[in-house]
Amino acid sequence: MRHSPPQTVAESPLAATRRAATDPPEKETEKMTDSRGFENRVAFVTGAGNGIGREMARDVVRQGGKVAIADIDLAAAEAAAAELGDAAMAVLCDVADERSVQTAVDTAAEELGGIDVLVNNAGLHLMKWNVPVTSVTAEQWHQILGVNVVGVVNCARSARPYLARGKSPAILNLSSIAGYLSNTVYGITKLGVRGLTVALAEEFAPDGIRVNAVAPGAIGSDNAIGELSGQLRVLIDDMQLIHRMGTMADIVNAMNYLCTDAAGMVTGQTLSVSGGYPLHLS
Repeated sequence: MRHSPPQTVAESPLAATRRAATDPPEKETEKMTDSRGFENRVAFVTGAGNGIGREMARDVVRQGGKVAIADIDLAAAEAAAAELGDAAMAVLCDVADERSVQTAVDTAAEELGGIDVLVNNAGLHLMKWNVPVTSVTAEQWHQILGVNVVGVVNCARSARPYLARGKSPAILNLSSIAGYLSNTVYGITKLGVRGLTVALAEEFAPDGIRVNAVAPGAIGSDNAIGELSGQLRVLIDDMQLIHRMGTMADIVNAMNYLCTDAAGMVTGQTLSVSGGYPLHLS
């Protein structure tokens, strides 16, 4: 008796997207945009010792630029700079401290020959501060506002004279999808970054400096997201129109676009990179 070969049942698109939500992300660098938008330009990236900032610094160098890796953790900044070679330098920078920022910016500009792009990436992150606004002390409010909001102003103010003389000058701020939907301490600070992006775009326009922001959603390779259960990761995936976790490459590609001449007519905008969540009219 002949037996028919077993039939292979194709995985449904819905099942595939659910599986993808819990799969580890692919190698990030393989999905970076092929561009030379940073060629012969200098970027100053805060919080670049780790995470998104470090990936952005790598992308600047990959595209032929130079980068100042600014971080309050000097050891992390030095490790990141060593990985990138002569095109990178490490600088100690506490974005909440005006004098620290000014010293870091001046040092980087002198060493690298100016500053063309400022990336305000440093910040106190979601999980610790994902709490109701009345649950923290005034001192804690000053702490997170000093880094996440005032830090953006400190860096923009110090870098402005260099940017005004730079090549296609641009500022890129890191907001968050939490700034659209959250009534938490973290969400309020990221809403503030969106507001600052509009204000700085108007204020710096006479110098030819564009100012934009990126609002990341859930990033699968982020340490905080990585600690979530598979079930919760699927729940996050369900809220999005694009059913997968984001990657560092998704965020860096958006940042790259806004920092280069490809976005030469774009300023004062916040670009959500969140798989379509939440949809809103503005």
